[in-house]
Amino acid sequence: MRTVALFGRPLRRRHSAVMHNAAFEAAGVHARYELREVDEAGLAEQVAEARRNGWMGFQITAPYKLLVMDLLDEIEPGARAIGAVNSVAASEDGRLIGFNTDVVGFMAGVRDCLGGDVKGRSVVVAGSGGVGHAAVYGLATAGAGRLTVLDLDADLPRRLADDLGDAASIEPLAFDDPRARDRLADADLFVNATSVGMLSPGPVVDVGLLAPSAAVFDVVYIPAETELVRQARARGMRASNGDGMLVAQAAAAWCRWTGLPDPTETMRRAVAPLLAEGDPRP
Repeated sequence: MRTVALFGRPLRRRHSAVMHNAAFEAAGVHARYELREVDEAGLAEQVAEARRNGWMGFQITAPYKLLVMDLLDEIEPGARAIGAVNSVAASEDGRLIGFNTDVVGFMAGVRDCLGGDVKGRSVVVAGSGGVGHAAVYGLATAGAGRLTVLDLDADLPRRLADDLGDAASIEPLAFDDPRARDRLADADLFVNATSVGMLSPGPVVDVGLLAPSAAVFDVVYIPAETELVRQARARGMRASNGDGMLVAQAAAAWCRWTGLPDPTETMRRAVAPLLAEGDPRP
């Protein structure tokens, strides 16, 4: 049986393992997805084991998405631009190639939320961390119009704007900047790329500042209806959480490892009971 694993710390959620193993079983693939909680010192040994034992690949979550890049043979351009690897595939000659499926998952969720393409749309993103980087890169390369990134301090999204300046013109603002209200009022799409609504109360912005015609996408998937999504829906707005993103990014990695058709529906059915539990703890 071939191995795939998720490295990170802490690892308290089984969503990834449940989705991938259901897809392996349904497709008759003799493989197993494991959760391996490792510290920083142990990451290199785990990567060496994957290389030595001919794994199909592995995934990485916080806090090692940047650290793992130095342990690989190749980093694909998208992951290099974002500055994070969340998935690794082993080539036929045993080389370990890092890539990032967060963008694929995020854009699938956004398209579903919008009911169409993001090209030319005015977008405001809250959060400039790892998820924010992936979100902004995906929006920029998909041709979004005005892109504004909000955070507690404008220096945080300014660094993101510098990193991704080749992909698009990005306006960095602090939440309390008076211009932020205008950008929210003009937005076709608002994205929450923070953990607000999961481990802390929400919403991250006043939904009343958005136009009723705007769509709202929240990367948080537990609970199933964050306060941001609840308030947006109460106003009759299109609003989605991050469960579609979760499944789409997992399916993208699985297809890369196996070369088999998209297992999205199998994964969606398998993870549904866990999502329904709605436990916001990590």
